[in-house]
Amino acid sequence: MDDQGNTQSTLAAQVAALPHLSWGELKQKWMDLFGEPPGVNNRRYAIRRLAHRLQEDAYRAAHDPLLDSNTQRLKRLVETGKVTRRASAPAPVVGTVLTREYNGRLHRVTVRAGGEFDYEGRRFGSLSKIAREITGTRWSGPAFFGLRASAEKGKKA
Repeated sequence: MDDQGNTQSTLAAQVAALPHLSWGELKQKWMDLFGEPPGVNNRRYAIRRLAHRLQEDAYRAAHDPLLDSNTQRLKRLVETGKVTRRASAPAPVVGTVLTREYNGRLHRVTVRAGGEFDYEGRRFGSLSKIAREITGTRWSGPAFFGLRASAEKGKKA
């Protein structure tokens, strides 16, 4: 079983154990997770809220890159006042070299931090701009470099 599977089974076990804890143990768990005592003396509410918090923490740990990406998008929005689109597919890992042969020539693109790409010593903000530079026509950059299926996906050769 992978780490995520272990995390999910551990999380399920923690949530399943909550109803069996004493009120004192629930209050201690609350202190551990929220940093203050519960503001209510309702056991059912405390169990539901603790289960929710455990799930939030597990999700946050498993989806850290997504949360970081959203934090950066919010920061750019505050700084520029413009909303940036979220990538429809995750970008390749920084340092990855994408290659594509086109018209008998091999083209190499290096993935950089911040969603930028290096091609022939120049920085580009998108793969589509590089694909246009290479072909002279508008292309989906991720499709051009084979990161996602092209529009021809459904057609058989």
